[in-house]
Amino acid sequence: MAMDRQLINDAKAVLKTLTNKIPSSLIGIEKQLFIGKDIIEKLPENQKMLLKNLVNHFLTNMRQLEASDIDMGGWASRRQVRLRIHGIKKPVPEFGSYEIEESDILIQNLLMHTERERLYVNRNHDFSHTSVSSDGQTCRYRADVYFDLESLALNIRSINAQVRPYDSFKFQASVTRVFSLVHTKEGLVLITGITGSGKSSTLDAIVDLNNRTTESHIIIIASPVEFVHESKSCLIRHREVGRDTLSFKQGTIEALRQDPDIIIIGEMRDPDTIFAALEVADSGHKVFSTLHTSSAVESIDRIIGEVVPGDQERVRLRLADILRCVISQKLIPSLDGKRVLAKEVMLMIPSIKAAIKNNNTGEIYQMISEGSPYGMTTMEQDLKQLYLERKISLESAFNYANNKRRMQQILNPK
Repeated sequence: MAMDRQLINDAKAVLKTLTNKIPSSLIGIEKQLFIGKDIIEKLPENQKMLLKNLVNHFLTNMRQLEASDIDMGGWASRRQVRLRIHGIKKPVPEFGSYEIEESDILIQNLLMHTERERLYVNRNHDFSHTSVSSDGQTCRYRADVYFDLESLALNIRSINAQVRPYDSFKFQASVTRVFSLVHTKEGLVLITGITGSGKSSTLDAIVDLNNRTTESHIIIIASPVEFVHESKSCLIRHREVGRDTLSFKQGTIEALRQDPDIIIIGEMRDPDTIFAALEVADSGHKVFSTLHTSSAVESIDRIIGEVVPGDQERVRLRLADILRCVISQKLIPSLDGKRVLAKEVMLMIPSIKAAIKNNNTGEIYQMISEGSPYGMTTMEQDLKQLYLERKISLESAFNYANNKRRMQQILNPK
């Protein structure tokens, strides 16, 4: 890691001068409004670029260290900048230390005027950030700024410069047929997992698969847009919520008038978006989306549970008809000090479809566990395989299992 001490010192000198302009009587949102209006908007362009270059320098070093995330600002940071490297989040003293008001200025300087306005109103704002590395490569990041005890905190996640090769996921041919527009023209596919489980990487690999093998129109609705795909065999549109469309629901409905073959909905985070996704998939389009759930059964129950009781029966029947596949994934600490992907795969077969329609989702886990001929696997089966391949430890296999009792059974079949 090569730190530019002169850049840090120059930026710190500017930050010290700027923080001295903040009246000590201001607190909370009034302080943030003052920083935005009376400091950032009046800042000379060369000083704006200096402060942006400091953050971009952090990001360059972040990539060199193979870190996924950087965190800074807010009361909780205790003036430190932290990186998450292979799942472990720790401070980086070489980045320097920054008082709360200094971090507030650095963070607000990354935002456009309209973005700062949204932040003041919503107390949170997602945005994308782009920087150019020392070798001239354009790097993209997903960022989230939010309030922490009335000061600003920032998380920035690195977006891979290249799409992970689809073949590296080792999906069986039956699963690939569901992903590919060549074989399946309609239906809903869900990629699920907690934040940081690699859902976006999987979706990007699926988009790339279709981009190389089909001639079609793909519309990506995201908040924010992360990896930007170059149109190859496909025409690929990227629509960022807040910039290009008002919401996930609105973008999904608008997509129907844009002649799509595949619609990617970045996240089904509310009932309105869920309804829109189901309607679009039911209209004969191919839809991919994500949920923050850890298993296929939980994903099905979450969708049905998100709607009011009077609509649940209708949603259950519709979901059974349009759902094609659920991939639930986790990133597991590997024995080489990095992380490896573990996944549960559920394909829609007649017995699973009947279980959903009859409100017997508790039976689905067993169907998945017996579904290897169809390309299915439970999370516990995949964790066992990773352990047998000596990629993860026995402890990690057990700790990351959704069903600890079942994990114990398959690890000790006696």
